[in-house]
Parts: sequence; structure tokens; C-alpha cells
Amino acid sequence: MTLGLTALELARIQFAFTVSFHIIFPAISIGLASFLAVLEWRWLRTNDAIYKDLFKYWVKIFAVAFGMGVVSGVVMSYQFGTNWSEFSRFAGGVTGPLLTYEVLSAFFLEAGFLGIMLFGWGRVGKKAHFFATLMVAIGTCISMFWILSSNSWMQTPQGFSIENGIIVPQDWFAIVFNPSFPYRLAHMAIAAFMVAALLVAGTAAWHLIKGRRDELIKKSFSMALWLILILAPVQIFVGDAHGLNTLEHQPAKLAAMEGHWETNHNEGMPLYLFGIPDMQEERTKYAVSIPNLGSLILTHSKDGSVKGLKDFAPEDRPNSTVVFWSFRIMVGLGMLMLLLALTGLWLRKTGKLYESKWFHRFALVMGPSGFIALLAGWFTTEVGRQPWVVYGVMRTKDALSPVSAEQVGLTLIIFVLVYCIVFGIGIYYMLKLINKGPEFIYSQVNEVGGVGHFKTPMRPLSATDEHIDDQGQGASS
Repeated sequence: MTLGLTALELARIQFAFTVSFHIIFPAISIGLASFLAVLEWRWLRTNDAIYKDLFKYWVKIFAVAFGMGVVSGVVMSYQFGTNWSEFSRFAGGVTGPLLTYEVLSAFFLEAGFLGIMLFGWGRVGKKAHFFATLMVAIGTCISMFWILSSNSWMQTPQGFSIENGIIVPQDWFAIVFNPSFPYRLAHMAIAAFMVAALLVAGTAAWHLIKGRRDELIKKSFSMALWLILILAPVQIFVGDAHGLNTLEHQPAKLAAMEGHWETNHNEGMPLYLFGIPDMQEERTKYAVSIPNLGSLILTHSKDGSVKGLKDFAPEDRPNSTVVFWSFRIMVGLGMLMLLLALTGLWLRKTGKLYESKWFHRFALVMGPSGFIALLAGWFTTEVGRQPWVVYGVMRTKDALSPVSAEQVGLTLIIFVLVYCIVFGIGIYYMLKLINKGPEFIYSQVNEVGGVGHFKTPMRPLSATDEHIDDQGQGASS
């Protein structure tokens, strides 16, 4: 059952599995909530019902993602008590209040206005409904603020003392706005918006490939590509600033990301484009590098010195084999996103944006890239923090609950089975909604009985009106 793995290794795998499932859905929710706010704002400004039709379509996918995000988040949080109780005991004085602030400010705000946003059409005024949509979008961003503050504090802790064997907060401003927080918040926010933009672009590309050329598809494709064009270069700039922050505060993580073993004193650090870091032999095999470029990027000097992994004790080194490649997957996909946006701009200028099937296939393939880059980024930052759960303060092995490998292994198997069934169905349903695509409703039919035709449900997933066994013939109101 345990495959020779220890309780610590199984607990880390379990948390990585559940958090990887979870982070996908909040990313969709954060990005789509803001997209929905933009769509409704454009409808109010222009009175163009195309935006309302797009809102009605994307709010269904948002509702499914939001519901699965809440469920997976609740399950994940229980592990702080089951598998990581020593971490909760030691650092709960900081992480507990930060997560409570997230619930009190963000979750209550989202929950309070979510019902109006999903089911308030025809029941409240246009401006009141837009206000509710705006509050949900703001709520998702506030939630991200507190979660990133808590996680960033674990990366770069400050503002505390240790008394009687536990962490005691001393300066909440220093705790919340710890050194890595601004960079990680900006990086995650842009990533979430990119996830949504690539999802929208990929969905539109799928329908363009199938032959649709109506305004709903064109508008979705155009809006998504404009957003990617704006955010992709900004993300590169933010990522560079985040890397410099990591070099200052977590040099071991940075060295592991770069596969950099020997501190360079008399020459520039190369940038490894390819290689296989070997933790046992303490070198990067089969390296393909560009001389001096690593120093130029990290220190803005061609011969700047950067600490190598050998400057850190073996027990304090992250696993360079993992973070080296997870980092390059994230960066490589980021470059492809920029290429997608620039190519789209060129085709837009030449009037071929909606007719170039090769580009539509490219956009379709890039649709999931936001999720992959997001997960690769989180693997980089979390594996790169090891062997610390609170960097430089508490080791991960000391955070584990007194549980056996058999107990953790059994619950891991249960998690895998339940998650694959429950969230597999949810993802399958989202894919069916994507395959069906947006429909003309308000822009082609006279409105009767108010501005919406939503039924009156009792839960977020009821905002969707298709049955999962429909074959593209779900109700369209």
C-alpha cells in the first residue's frame, strides 16, 4: 500500500495531489469572475446583447468551477489537522488568522453576492446586478490576497518571535506584507487571468475550427487574445522581478531552479537551457548553456556572482531535478503564450484572424497551457522551498502529524479515487459546455418576462441548465 514510502513522503504526495486539483478551479474562478464583470460592463455601456449572451454562457462554466473550488478547498484544509498538525500547532498563530481573514472578508463577500450574480436577472436592477458581479470578482481577488499572504509568509517569514516552542505574531503588517508577497501576488493574479484568457481563446478556437464564424465566437476570440497580448509581456517582467526577490531571500531555491552547483567568482554564470541536475553527483548532466546569460538575468551584470547549491548543506538543498524542469516548463509555456498573442496581433492586422486554421489549432493546443504553467509554477515554488515548511524556521519533517505510512497511504488512495470520480465528472461537464459553445439568446430574441430566464436554484451548479447526458442539445432558455 505504501510502496516503500514513508509517512512524510506520502503526506507530501497527498497534499500535492489535493492542492494541484484545487488550484485549477480558483484560477478559473478568479479569471472568469473578472471577465464576467467586463462583459456585463460592456453590455451596460453599449447595450450590445452579444455581451449578455457571452455572460450567460461563461457564468455557467464559472459556476461549475466555483463549486468544485469550494469543495476541493475545504477538503484540502482538513489536512492541516490530519497530516500536518505539528505545523498547525507551531505556526497556527500566523496562518490561522490569515486564513480566517480570507473567510471573513472574501468568502462571505463572494457568498453574499454570488446568488444575485447567478440568479438575479430580472429580479434586481441592471446596476444592482452589475454591482453583485463586481463584488464577486473583487471577492475572488481578496481571497487570493490572503491565501498568497499566508503562503508567502511561509516562503519569507518575518514579523514574529518564537515563545514556548510556538510562533507568536509581533508585527501583522510585516507578516502580511512579507518580502516575497507583492511579487507572488502579482505573479499569481496575472497567471489566473491568463488561465481564463487561454480557456476562452481555446474554446473560441475550437468552434472556429468547426466552422463557426458568428459574432459570439469572434468576440470571445478577440477579447481573449487582446488580454493575452497585454498580460504575457507583463508576466515576463513580473517573473523577472520575482526571480530577483528569490535570489535575495531564497538563494538555495534559485540555485536549484538554475541547476547551478558551483558559485561563480571569476566568471559569469551560464544559463542552462537544457540539462539533468543530479543530486547525488552534484552536477547538471548533458548541459546546454549560454555563457554569462545567467548572471546577466539574475544580477544584471555579465559576471555577477550567484551562490551555487554546493554552498548549502546537502540537507538544506531543494530537489534541483524537479524544480529545474518545472521552472522551464513554466517559462517555456510563457514564451509560447507571448508568441500566440503576437501572432494573433499580426493576423488581426492582416485581416486573417478568423480564417487562419493553423492559428486556430495553435490557440486550441494552447488552451490548457495556462493550467500546466500554473501547476509548474506552484511545483517550482513549493518543492523549491524544501526541506522547509516555514523557510529557515521549521523543517517539513517536523511538521508531520504522528501518523503511520499505512494510514496516510490509505487516505491517499481514497482521495485519488474520490477526486477522479467527483472532479472527473465536473471537468467532463465543463468540457461538454465548452463543446456546446455560446448561443444567441438575447441578441436575436425579444426579451419576455425580464432580462433573464434562469430558474430559481438552491446551489451554484444549478446555474447551468444543460444535463450532463445531453449531446450538445441542452436547454438554451
